[in-house]
Amino acid sequence: MSDLSLIFIAIAGIFLLLFLVLQTKLHAFVALLLVSLVVGLAAGMPVDEIIATIENGMGGTLGFVAVVVGLGAMFGRILEVSGGAERLAQTIIQRFGEDRSQWALSITGFLVSIPVFFDVGFIILVPLIYGLAKKTGKSLLYYGIPLLAGLAVTHSFIPPTPGPIAVADLIGADLGWVILFGVLAGIPAMILSGPIFGRYIATKIHATIPEYMSIPEQKVEKELPSFKLIAFLIIIPLLLILLNTVSNVVLQEEHVLRSTLSFIGHPFVALTLTTLLAFYTLRKQQGFSKEDVQEIANKALEPAGIIILVTGAGGVFKQVLIDSGVGNVLGDMMASTSFPPLLLAFIIAAFVRIIQGSATVAMITAAGLISPVIDTIGLTGPILGMMVIAIASGATILSHVNDSGFWLVSRYLGLDVSQTLRSWTVMETIIAVTGFTVVFGLSFFF
Repeated sequence: MSDLSLIFIAIAGIFLLLFLVLQTKLHAFVALLLVSLVVGLAAGMPVDEIIATIENGMGGTLGFVAVVVGLGAMFGRILEVSGGAERLAQTIIQRFGEDRSQWALSITGFLVSIPVFFDVGFIILVPLIYGLAKKTGKSLLYYGIPLLAGLAVTHSFIPPTPGPIAVADLIGADLGWVILFGVLAGIPAMILSGPIFGRYIATKIHATIPEYMSIPEQKVEKELPSFKLIAFLIIIPLLLILLNTVSNVVLQEEHVLRSTLSFIGHPFVALTLTTLLAFYTLRKQQGFSKEDVQEIANKALEPAGIIILVTGAGGVFKQVLIDSGVGNVLGDMMASTSFPPLLLAFIIAAFVRIIQGSATVAMITAAGLISPVIDTIGLTGPILGMMVIAIASGATILSHVNDSGFWLVSRYLGLDVSQTLRSWTVMETIIAVTGFTVVFGLSFFF
């Protein structure tokens, strides 16, 4: 089969995926599997080889992703149920003071969204926004945008959130580099899109607490876990993973410290240790029974299961592209263009994101398409960590009416479509452009 035919098959496969997700509303997991089958058949792969490719693609991806996303989900759930997110928010706001509450909310969102899913973190913390806006008379956006910016940045850029985990696995990036570049790109993105943009947009749109959102009654004061404990639990897995990456760069392979850090700093071990520590300390502090902890863990895996399956289907799509020969042709074609690989990854992810709305599908699709380019050029090391952030940035841009996050923000902040586009959509785009600009600039030094 000619190279031109294989390229046409790949392009047709992408449009078929978009059609299935947008028009037929087929679940992304089923849509990705169906498109993988169609692409394999169209490319002339033997039927038995297609089946083997599906097994290899699913198994190879889930071997890493399922463990990390599952552990991350349980870790985040115990922090959520125990009141850890509330403790972080309360302490940070108290220490920053009301005058700098925008910065406090951004930092809170940045930390909370590392272990807790974006939408859950927002719903937990939105009463803080209501309370501050009611007290000061300022627009909800003055406080809401900084919180949303902090939540959105780490949700997109910093493992163990599912998006960067999935992309890192699909393109073979080291999580330590992903965390490092995610932080380096995420902090300026959070500042520009959060406190700075929030202060501006609050003067243009005066959002008030919507009538249909009942203000929670004053809760009976409950004992929350300590701030130091929650901060420690969030930071420790990131630190262990980073130490693993650094030790691989600065220490000799036979060094005992490198071997030790490689073990405890592997995402499997780091997250297992952290999750067990969280279960033990928070169960003891909050008085949870063993059955309560088991129920918390089970509930955490319900949303995580969907993400794991979609990511696995993305691995199947990537493997079909490679085994069918489509990937090699795409890789050669993209590598021969004048576009830098990071820019190419950003554009692909942005295109899919704008068309169909889901950041997860955009990340997985872009990672599957860019993987052959990485193999063709022979990219390794830090640049792959930057590639993850470039893809995550593209998948964050221009959230609009086909994105569930758009409507979540619209409802909770009482905004109409136009106001949500002017606030939330612009905020997401600032994050995307800033994040990509930072890693693209850093790429010249690595």
